[in-house]
Amino acid sequence: MKKSRGRTGRKRRRKHLQSFMDGVNSSHKMEYIKLKKWLKDRGFEDTNLRPAQFWDTGRGLMTTKALQAGDLIISLPEKCLLTTGTVLSSCLGEYVMRWKPPVSPLIALCTFLIAEKHAGEKSLWKPYLDVLPKTYTCPVCLEHDVVSLLPQPLRKKAQEQRMTVHELYMSSKAFFSSLQPLFAENTGTIFNYSALEWAWCTINTRTIYMKHSQRECFSLEPDVYALAPYLDLLNHSPNVQVKAAFNEQTRSYEIWTNSQCKKYEEVFICYGPHDNQRLLLEYGFVTMNNPHSSVYVSSDTLLKYFPPLDKQRNAKISILKDHDFLENLTFGWDGPSWRLLTALKLLSLGADEFTCWRRTLLGDVISARNEQQTLNITAKICHFLMEETQHVLLQISQLKRNKENLKKQLALVEALRLEDLKILQKSAEILCDLNMATT
Repeated sequence: MKKSRGRTGRKRRRKHLQSFMDGVNSSHKMEYIKLKKWLKDRGFEDTNLRPAQFWDTGRGLMTTKALQAGDLIISLPEKCLLTTGTVLSSCLGEYVMRWKPPVSPLIALCTFLIAEKHAGEKSLWKPYLDVLPKTYTCPVCLEHDVVSLLPQPLRKKAQEQRMTVHELYMSSKAFFSSLQPLFAENTGTIFNYSALEWAWCTINTRTIYMKHSQRECFSLEPDVYALAPYLDLLNHSPNVQVKAAFNEQTRSYEIWTNSQCKKYEEVFICYGPHDNQRLLLEYGFVTMNNPHSSVYVSSDTLLKYFPPLDKQRNAKISILKDHDFLENLTFGWDGPSWRLLTALKLLSLGADEFTCWRRTLLGDVISARNEQQTLNITAKICHFLMEETQHVLLQISQLKRNKENLKKQLALVEALRLEDLKILQKSAEILCDLNMATT
């Protein structure tokens, strides 16, 4: 008797573990019940999707029936979408239309989100606002200590992102002040920097692409954003294909899958063939074993391995610059990219070979010596980046012990760096094989 109970206990445990791996259904939570009711009132038909918590991706949507390629995943009526049209038909509309020079569609949406969040219980969009993230992990929100641990090219982009949001805030302050008649409180305290940062991240990470006709009350920046409640709970996977667009006939935003999905599994969509640096920059997350991931080589690292006494050094650098060969030089899962090898081949040209630089850019073999030197330097750069990555991973593990409040942010950079290390190790193996083949 005892034995069989143990076995069913094991079975139950396995079943419980399996359901945890698949995802834990969250539809019973009050915030989702309210959201579903709110969407239903706006014409959304309940589908086979359920909000759930997944152990690896966090919050997402699971399907209650198996999906086949060609199935419609979700169809969200126009009434459920939050666009600049929503802003214009709200009490903010007349202020947006009056303001000169015109505000951008982005600022109009940010303003609306901040105002609705401030309205609390009175907001018509409260059921949606309640399920939006309270905080984000885009580089603009990361602490300075964490940003400094990012790979150099991404660190530069993170600083540019911070500048963008700061400039947006500074240039919108006068417009925010003009909204004072709508509020009892001072607009300066409502529309502060952290409120704008939150609204900007909400739009940057969650909007779907939807083209709207140009309106005179907005600046000339493209008006292509729409926030899509419930649909925006779908997570990204690089391994699925979907078709997504606004259907003019049904007046709904629709997503169709080109992949299969088993019952009770998480349903994914694809945000595009992005590498992890781009995913972190734009959406605040990374995915493991991302086939599109790359490790970028900065021009400083590239030039570190070439003799400063090379008389043609400056000429070589300007050729690379003119032909756009100093950016997007990468290592991937399949080793060094063609662009990286080409840039290194050109830098490795001997004085007697320099006149052949055009042929190098076309991918021709110039000499056995040039090929060998290129491989040697590529391997050196790869090992340098591996050591640098391991050093940063050590720093992260120390910081994780000392800085409890930064744990979530540090885990994100750690995931990015671990993936980089795997790519560099794979590239090092490929280079080793190539070297053995040529010697």
